[in-house]
Amino acid sequence: MGLLENIFKRPRNTENVKGYFKMLNGYTPAFTTYDGGLYEMEITRAAIHAFATHCSKLQPEMQGNAYKTLGKRLQTKANPWMDTTKFLYRTATILAVDNNAFIIPITDDTGEIITGYYPIRPSRTEILQDNAGKPWLRYTFSNGQKAAIEFERVGIMNQYQLDNDIFGESNNALNPTLQLISTHNQGIIEGVKQSATIRFMARLANVYKPEDIAKERKRFTEENLSTDNNSGVLMFDNKYADVKQIDSKPFVVDADQMKAIQSNVFNYFGCNEDILQNKFNEDTWGAYYEGKIEPFAIQLSLVMSNMTYTERELAQGNKIMWTANRLQYASNKTKLEIVTQLFDRGFLTHNQGREIFNMSSIQDGDKYFIRLEYGEIGSKKEGDIDDNER
Repeated sequence: MGLLENIFKRPRNTENVKGYFKMLNGYTPAFTTYDGGLYEMEITRAAIHAFATHCSKLQPEMQGNAYKTLGKRLQTKANPWMDTTKFLYRTATILAVDNNAFIIPITDDTGEIITGYYPIRPSRTEILQDNAGKPWLRYTFSNGQKAAIEFERVGIMNQYQLDNDIFGESNNALNPTLQLISTHNQGIIEGVKQSATIRFMARLANVYKPEDIAKERKRFTEENLSTDNNSGVLMFDNKYADVKQIDSKPFVVDADQMKAIQSNVFNYFGCNEDILQNKFNEDTWGAYYEGKIEPFAIQLSLVMSNMTYTERELAQGNKIMWTANRLQYASNKTKLEIVTQLFDRGFLTHNQGREIFNMSSIQDGDKYFIRLEYGEIGSKKEGDIDDNER
């Protein structure tokens, strides 16, 4: 039994699943994985890696009484093959590369109880329907294997969604920038090769055949330019009108052009150089969190809640939330001010305050405290006299 059978192990009757599910826009409900080399470019991979790395630090919180065991397991493992950080990293990477990410529930032997989640990356995805009109997702993987699952049981994350009712758009808008990056890198390689290869230029005094020129070039190089010439003296006879040394200058990358290419990538992936090189401060991190990490966390929370719980369970307050300590990269001064102001007002416990400073929790540290001189607004009883009324 392989990985596919372990993921899609619930017995299903898929014989009646045929015919495309009709979309409002008339598009064929199919999605093909992007294969344009987006993850093969150094700068685009760095941007995707930074995004996925920060997403992998999200923490799961399961609210409600349903799936208590799953909530505890999700703290460390999302499925038998991945811990929680790997699950988040791979999900974020797939979403950034393909603009679509599919999360499949892992179930027990009965096929009913969810025990984990797995992010898959099929080469092709189609939305079909059975005889009752119920939508199904049929996946085709790069090794040729296929699997189908009910649409309602799958979590679908996407971005750049416009024409398709279900799937996000491709990354074709980035193709011109990818071509520029490729051409730019090739130009650098060829420039370095050329600047490091040609050292001397010699003009022969007479006319020679091409094969004679090749032989003479080889002889001249071996006798004068090889390591065997320890004298440092260049000697040549009257076959040559003159021999000149070429002043080799190092190849320099056009800084403005490179900056423009980087700006295109940064704009597309919503990051900057400080994020990629881990030089960010609390303001830069706050902007990146709100623009990239928080939308991912919100969408993942909704997707996994909807695929895990029934309508009744959702109405009872059951949900999965992915959260992050937004103060992790704040300065110590900011952390101290926040803890000082919020602890004695009952917003933070001892352990929550210690967590902000990356300190371990303590026993009985989950209690809330409030300063006793505070009173509720409007709590004055009838007949009480204010100081101004005396």
